Amino acid sequence: MWRKAIFFLVLVLASSCISTKLTIKNIDNTAKSPELLDKTTYKLTEKATDKKYGFDEDYPVNLGFGLLQQRQANKEKYLNALLGPNGEPITYQFEESCCPFPTKTSELGSGMLDVYSITWEGNKKPLMIYLNTYEKGKVLIPLGLTAKN
Repeated sequence: MWRKAIFFLVLVLASSCISTKLTIKNIDNTAKSPELLDKTTYKLTEKATDKKYGFDEDYPVNLGFGLLQQRQANKEKYLNALLGPNGEPITYQFEESCCPFPTKTSELGSGMLDVYSITWEGNKKPLMIYLNTYEKGKVLIPLGLTAKN
């Protein structure tokens, strides 16, 4: 009796964690993967014009290029390309996965955003950036940051 009740509770909680509505606003399935500066760094040339780009869960950096196995490397190539506002080297750290959403590019039918903190020397408050490895979109430099060239 208890096992069935616990199983049912786990099933309900697990299914309630996945949003049934896609709220990501900047998906572009025609977007191409950025060029590379080197094997571990994207070449980013265009700045975002929207202050939400990368810093809001509805406007993540969409890096869903290539096979699922390549997508961890896509995050690193993107983060390796970023610099502070005056060209300072940044450090980044994975903080959490959040914000479940439905997607057709996952075998499970859902995806999660990865949140990274970004900081640099002299920065008092780390920036939190949202990365999406399931959907494609134009890959830009978020406002307030620069990129290697």
